[in-house]
Amino acid sequence: MALHTTVKDYLLIHFIVLIWGFTAILGLLISLPSVEIVFYRTLTATLILGFWFMWKQTRVTLAANDFWKIIGTGFLISMHWILFFWAARVSTASVCLAGMATTSLWTAFIEPMVNKSKIKWYEVFLGMMVIVGLYVIIRFEGGYWLGLSMALGSALIGAIFTVINGRLTKKHDHYIITFYEMMGACIFTLLFMPFYARYFTEDGLQLIPTGMDVVWLLILGGICTVYAFSVSVELMKRLSAFAINLTVNMEPVYGIMLAVAIFGEKEKMTFGFYMGTLIILVSVIMYPLFNFIHKKKVSKALLRPQ
Repeated sequence: MALHTTVKDYLLIHFIVLIWGFTAILGLLISLPSVEIVFYRTLTATLILGFWFMWKQTRVTLAANDFWKIIGTGFLISMHWILFFWAARVSTASVCLAGMATTSLWTAFIEPMVNKSKIKWYEVFLGMMVIVGLYVIIRFEGGYWLGLSMALGSALIGAIFTVINGRLTKKHDHYIITFYEMMGACIFTLLFMPFYARYFTEDGLQLIPTGMDVVWLLILGGICTVYAFSVSVELMKRLSAFAINLTVNMEPVYGIMLAVAIFGEKEKMTFGFYMGTLIILVSVIMYPLFNFIHKKKVSKALLRPQ
């Protein structure tokens, strides 16, 4: 892979993560609860891609086995997003984003298991750094344990479907994957709604957008989902799931900066929170260095006479 292509891919994934950093903020700007937000997000994305394929006359049929795999992955994505937006609601956007940073740790164990490869020591080490950063955050922001727990669950599910998508991209176009995954996510959200309305809310479903909700939902479904999600899936053809998820750890940094700029005092946290976030940031910066050293050692070993 050419160096300029690699740099371009890393810059692009950082831009995508910046967009994702804005999603927690959108979750707070939209007046609807988390489940309803995910329903409209996935429905909007499915319709946009559906009309796009019709206009381009693109063939989107899949073998039955592949179809159900992708739809099932969409179910996981729905659970991931529901927990994500819920975490932001019961805590803050900053706490939610910090919890999401554990995605790389989960991926460090899940990706080798799925791909039947060795666990890289530096991936585990960097993942543990994320845990240290998270521990520092919890020490100073213990009142947000519920939101943080939801964010951790969302991060685990996010790691699983990212690894699955890394395999799917080797066989299918990224826009087709996104289309069926958004469809699957929308179906799961619909199936979950009656259970959610009965056991998790006293006011029932709130499906009527108000004020600026429609605008925010269109941004969430179009830019943050169709564009950002599809590009991230396409990048999985060239970047590992761990590299992508470690870069996603920058989401708290971008998101917190945006949240403080938009919401002001409400999103300002303690010194310990920012120290924990800094530790997470350092783990992101260290990954390319460790990865370069590892690849160099592997190359030397292959060139060494047997």
